[in-house]
Amino acid sequence: MRKIPALLALLFGAAAIVHAAAAISDTVDVKFDQWMTPSKPAYPHDPAVAPDGSIWYTGQRANVIGRFDPATQQFKEYALPTAGSGPHGLQADRDGNIWYSGNAAGLIGKVDPKTGKVTEYKMPNKKAQDPHTIAILRDGRLFFTVQAGNFIGALDPKAPDGAIKLVESPTVNSRPYGVRLDSKGVPYFDEFNSNKIGSADPKTLIIREYPLPDKGARPRRIAIGKDDTVWYGDYARGYLGHLDPKTGKVEEFKSPGGEDSRPYAIDVTADGAVWYVETGDDAKNVLVRFNPETKKFQTWPIPGGGGTVRNMDIDRNGDLWLAESGTGKITRVRIVGGKSTAQ
Repeated sequence: MRKIPALLALLFGAAAIVHAAAAISDTVDVKFDQWMTPSKPAYPHDPAVAPDGSIWYTGQRANVIGRFDPATQQFKEYALPTAGSGPHGLQADRDGNIWYSGNAAGLIGKVDPKTGKVTEYKMPNKKAQDPHTIAILRDGRLFFTVQAGNFIGALDPKAPDGAIKLVESPTVNSRPYGVRLDSKGVPYFDEFNSNKIGSADPKTLIIREYPLPDKGARPRRIAIGKDDTVWYGDYARGYLGHLDPKTGKVEEFKSPGGEDSRPYAIDVTADGAVWYVETGDDAKNVLVRFNPETKKFQTWPIPGGGGTVRNMDIDRNGDLWLAESGTGKITRVRIVGGKSTAQ
């Protein structure tokens, strides 16, 4: 009989742990820290966190790739060899090299932070004029979208001259846009000029498309949840969307700013909360947090307006990093209270 209370305690303890692991706080506090980039003209586009904790960004109009060290609060910028290359998306590989898309020059570039050397890889097809967003595949290849060219592609740094493979989207003029990888390394991407989300086989680049229920939907950026479901901002209609690729089920949640809120940059923190930025008002971008468990939103105006936050990344501390194109700033959003009970 003495074993029964102990067993009950064990069971109730396990249930409490499961409940705690699932809970996401409805209310958190945040702290904004902002730094002006040295780029002239200042126009930071996409941010990326490197393995050493440094923050990198594309200085689109200044034609530079920039590095910010949060510890020293120092900037360093690298001029790019092709004038007007229009650096757009970027990612750090496992060795700390920074890869970027030359959106206005039909190329992918690599910056070696140790030497400052920049290596460029031209697209093999003239139609692939605007490589857009990058993700690093598990085998070290670069997956990328080509918006106006209507391609997805992969670049192999180990191959001679960085062999590039391109695959055209099955939907005409679908404009492949934002990219994120799920836990299995499968890339998912938005088709910004259609009402579709796409995925690609990492090895073959064979594309599968997931239609969204509203024909007017225009997904722009994408994020992957802890359960490998897909979150996206419906830029045209002012909704936060949620796709389960296993079932094709889609949920939609009207963004707090309404139909003109233009959800753009988006990501998911370790507790499962979805964060994104409403950019409908250039002078007043709004940071939004969504709790998928309770379906509740929180919002914060970005200090100084934001000037269109197009993308974000999350560092090892769980802080959000934003690039504010219109204001020229790099912003850290630190969650300072009300964190999830999940460990």
